[in-house]
Amino acid sequence: MRMILPLLHVQSSRAFMAINEFTYSGIPAEAEALRAEVREFLAHTLADYPPALRAQSWMGFDASFSKALGAKGWLGMALPREYGGTQAGFFARYVVSEELLAAGAPVSAHWIADRQSGPLINKFGTHAQRDRYSPAICRGESYFCIGMSEPGSGSDLASIRSTAVRDGEGWRVNGQKVWTTNAHHSHYMIALLRTGDKQTARHEGMSQFIVDLRLPGITVRPIRDLAGGEHFNEVFFDDVYLADDALIGSEGKGWEQVTAELAFERSGPERFLSSMALIKTMIDAIGTQPDALQAAEVGRLAARLATLRNMSLAVTAQLASGGQPAWAASCVKDLGNAFEQDIPELAQRLLDIEPRQHGGSDHAQVLAYLTQMAPSFSLRGGTREILRGIIARGLGLR
Repeated sequence: MRMILPLLHVQSSRAFMAINEFTYSGIPAEAEALRAEVREFLAHTLADYPPALRAQSWMGFDASFSKALGAKGWLGMALPREYGGTQAGFFARYVVSEELLAAGAPVSAHWIADRQSGPLINKFGTHAQRDRYSPAICRGESYFCIGMSEPGSGSDLASIRSTAVRDGEGWRVNGQKVWTTNAHHSHYMIALLRTGDKQTARHEGMSQFIVDLRLPGITVRPIRDLAGGEHFNEVFFDDVYLADDALIGSEGKGWEQVTAELAFERSGPERFLSSMALIKTMIDAIGTQPDALQAAEVGRLAARLATLRNMSLAVTAQLASGGQPAWAASCVKDLGNAFEQDIPELAQRLLDIEPRQHGGSDHAQVLAYLTQMAPSFSLRGGTREILRGIIARGLGLR
């Protein structure tokens, strides 16, 4: 009994910490007030947008749509006005993002820049960097990709081998990044590179740089996915020269900065709304008279969706207050990816409709696309193994 009581105390403390991390946070009224305007805009702008394209959602690229959002003031909402933002805050951005994703809007062009590159530059960058990059991000005219994963490293960012070595007043970069979303469309990459001795501790000696992808020595090679798209890329650096002002934040502090950045990447509604187009076509196909199994399973989906949304909002509240909820954001992504990946399989159990890439109903086409894309949901932004390691550390279990 004496041995069991301390264990129970530890477990209850961890449980309390986990519950406290996900304290419910409603959306403030001023942010919620945006929702009706965003819905009206989307209903008009995407009136003839087919379900097969809506299924691509935040992987769908449309530069003119991104510029239209910028003109409405719906990009850079968490950034200061002096750099082109609106200072509307994280919750306002959440409302806009939620409506865009629920509608299946093509947001890929601006998404990474708005979600994480802009906030990262605002938090760690110099005044000159903010002044140079942020206004174009807010206008929906400047696209960023994230250079983290590498061959042989994947989500284990501490094992990266690409280097940035001092060369006069700048840096010389060599190496390779892989699975880089939208690199073939992007103007810039924020790259995590090794600047210190490889013999240092795993999480030390790394720095972040803003890399202009038009520089000599850079090669971008798209990777075709199962659905026939080219969203992911390999990026090669062959003696690429960067000016000294390409460094973001402090040299050697890349790991701490990346940890903060990944909270933006892993906690948003895109981590559980990627399959919304399929939920909609599935419910439409089921109709107003579901059988008992269909009613029960759609109800379970709704309950899981509501829970994930509340967890995501709790992380948004922490970000809004200046926190760094790395492990809580990892929980949202891990559970959200499982939810997204379950939907294509569930759709095939509930309806006798086969996926069809060409022809067939809207539901058959959406099902085909998301069945092929769903395996990637738990790869982008960090694999399950990496996420669960972060969660375990956050709970003091390792």
